[in-house]
Parts: sequence; C-alpha cells; structure tokens
Amino acid sequence: MSRFTILLAGPIHASARLLAEVRGTRTIAADAGIAHAATLALSPELWVGDFDSHEGEDPVDVPRHEWPRDKDRTDGEIAISEAFERGASSVLLVGAFGGRTDHVFSHLVVALRESAAGRPVTMFDGREWAFPLAAGRQAFASEPGAQFSILKFSDLRGLTIEGARFPLDRADIAFSSILTQSNEAIGQEVTIDLADGRAVFLLQADPARR
Repeated sequence: MSRFTILLAGPIHASARLLAEVRGTRTIAADAGIAHAATLALSPELWVGDFDSHEGEDPVDVPRHEWPRDKDRTDGEIAISEAFERGASSVLLVGAFGGRTDHVFSHLVVALRESAAGRPVTMFDGREWAFPLAAGRQAFASEPGAQFSILKFSDLRGLTIEGARFPLDRADIAFSSILTQSNEAIGQEVTIDLADGRAVFLLQADPARR
C-alpha cells in the first residue's frame, strides 16, 4: 500500500509543507495538473484525462491514458480510481481548489464519497486543507489563530467542536445554517466529534509556517 498524490489543474502554493507532504509519494496527473509536477519535484507514473485543458509540451517520459471528452467521470475521478487500483492506501488531491467552482464542488463530493467507502481522500494546495469528516471523533493538528470551517453536505447531528474560539457541544445543525463557518483554533489541535451527517473540515494553513 502506498500514499498517492493526484495532481489537478487548480492553483497551488508550493510551500515547504506541501513539498513535504508530497515528497516520496507515487503520483498521477490529471490533464492540466501535469504542470505542477516540475514545481513539486514529482515524476508522475501516469497521466490521464481528455486533455482538453492541457497547454504546452507533452512530457515524453510519462505514460498517457487518453479518455474521450464526452464521459461520465471527471479526469480527477479517473486519476483517483487509478491510484486505488494501483494499491493506494490514501490519496492527496493537489490543485483541487481555485479555478472553476463546479470543479471544486465535484472534488469535495468525490473526496466525501471515496472516504465514506473506506478509501481516504484529502485535499491540500499549500494553504488550505480539506478533510472529509466521518462519524465519530477526529483530531486535527492546527496552530493558534488558524481559521477553519465545516462545510456541510447534509444536516448534521450531534456536532461537537473543541479547541476552537466558538465551540459546540452535541449540536444539531441544519444544512441551511452557516453556524459552522469561519471558526478559529485556539491551540495546537481542533477536535471534531460528529454523530451523523456529511461534512468537510476546511483548515487554513499559513504556508510560511507549515
């Protein structure tokens, strides 16, 4: 089993933390995400997609699997599927934020779906993390003052937030509520306990410090 990095087309910030996170991982690029490979000193073992957004010269040393433009999966989904078929224990999506809003939404949904099925997928662009939340208690390393939000994809039941400026204790939060937006860590760890629901923990990271 191996950790995989999936390179997507969104902007990245090549912080020391991002470089450390991807170092030594196996890598698959999706379409225009190949442009991040050199920046992150990565050598993709596969390049997939319909190649409708890639610009510039094609790398000659990366195997390429081309898909038709009219398909029922995104290039990112194809790359994630390839990673788990190749024995991935977890997948990190790099370049999943920014760019088209519908692409960002689809990446979040896919990360939730895959993680719920026991195939862990997280997202990081050098400044911002996204972690799908599972039922139960999860702790996330942070720094005092770090901003975070919980993005809801359903009603949430029994939500507890500890280590935050605005804590919650077993709260039921409607999907339409924005109560879980724009919180702040007060220490080195934020703990989330969720009884039921689908959500993503979004954590800001200072690239100069992380």
